[in-house]
Amino acid sequence: MRAHSHEESRAAFERLFRHTRNDLLAYIVRRAGNSEDAADVLAETYLIAWQKLDAIPAGDRARLWLFGVARKLRRATAMQAPVDTEAADAVRAALAALPERDREILTLTAWDGLTPRQIAAVTGSSANIVRVRLHRARARLKRQLGSVGAAKRRPEPVAVEYDCASE
Repeated sequence: MRAHSHEESRAAFERLFRHTRNDLLAYIVRRAGNSEDAADVLAETYLIAWQKLDAIPAGDRARLWLFGVARKLRRATAMQAPVDTEAADAVRAALAALPERDREILTLTAWDGLTPRQIAAVTGSSANIVRVRLHRARARLKRQLGSVGAAKRRPEPVAVEYDCASE
């Protein structure tokens, strides 16, 4: 995406924003702890895009480039996926038990609909490595979901500490 004059740069940025904002916002919101975090990451992502406009690849690769920027910002702000149902809580617990790399590849696939080749572009690895990691991450998630379900079926003992000094 090459632009030379200020007007051309502005027009190129506006096109980029129009074509990517919905997908990028959805990507960020699904991972944000709250709306303020999502708004901050979205704004910061587009600020970086404006500053590096000439370096952004053309076409669908621009969307992936923006996902990569948001991904790095997301890590910096430690966003989490919002959940509101019991099943989603089980998935969240299972995902939380996985390594960050597994969580990321699973959410890029399931939530954002990215292919292994697109995930490779976002994460900076090869599509073959992504395929292998995705296969392994799915297997680990399945095992985690089984252990989360088993833990919910049997209550864990609760340890209670009593502070004698406070009386």
